[in-house]
Amino acid sequence: MIELMDIAYVRSSTPDLERSVRFATEIVGLELMERRDEFVFLRADERQHCLAFTEGPPGVLASGLTVRGLAELERAENDLEDYGLRVTRGTEEEASHRQVDAFIAFDDPVGNHIELCADQELCARPVDFSRNAGITEFGHLCLDAPVPREAAAFWTSVFSARVSDHVGEAAYLLRIDPVHHKLAVFASDTPGLCHVNFQVDSLDSLMRNWRFLQREGVEIQSGPGKHPTSGAIFVYFSGPYNLTYEYSFGVTRVDEATWRPRNFPLEDPGSIDMWTGPTRRVNSQGQVSPIVHVT
Repeated sequence: MIELMDIAYVRSSTPDLERSVRFATEIVGLELMERRDEFVFLRADERQHCLAFTEGPPGVLASGLTVRGLAELERAENDLEDYGLRVTRGTEEEASHRQVDAFIAFDDPVGNHIELCADQELCARPVDFSRNAGITEFGHLCLDAPVPREAAAFWTSVFSARVSDHVGEAAYLLRIDPVHHKLAVFASDTPGLCHVNFQVDSLDSLMRNWRFLQREGVEIQSGPGKHPTSGAIFVYFSGPYNLTYEYSFGVTRVDEATWRPRNFPLEDPGSIDMWTGPTRRVNSQGQVSPIVHVT
């Protein structure tokens, strides 16, 4: 079994690079770290970057996750090949571009392009946020799959993820550490990125962000509400080209000794928002063929 340590980054392609970067900085609040080789790198926490944009057809290029080190990465390569997946190893140049020591890449069984990384680079100085949104970290990422139960089985049998809860057959929420979920799988006919999440430092910050988004004319897809699964208070909102962002606060930390996965039926009005506010399936950014970095 491959032990996951954390989420790392999302790489996304956009037809209008400057529009996507402006939204991620001026609206979401992320720090613009650098522009390099037609990519723009953005930061939310101690990671050197958590989001990278390049110009091209709209869609997610890759979702990055970390393993403990080079030895674990080599074992992961063997395990994934034994499982029957085609695995490629990034060059030193490609790894440097992703700000990791090394990485391997593969498509999961439904076609989501995943990059497993070792030794992601960190930045010791405080984040220079573009606006004071109260962001504390890149919280989780959510993938799409036609049958979330089967996708969850892949992540919990080949990898060390554990099911925390599920919303009927519509969504599975997976933890890789005590946080209720760092990875989730939502129902969709095609592979893609359902949303990216940023944790904020207080309920006050979340509500101020909601009001800010309203004043800026940003589409609020859902919220403010409270997930009965993770206990987090949330707001989902639309970025350019179907990239959905989420702010949330108050996510549960799981006691491994006592926690048991729970099922919240989708047809129950409180399954997504226990305050029973209006909810909808958020926009997804479809998976596109990843762009290989070449100098």
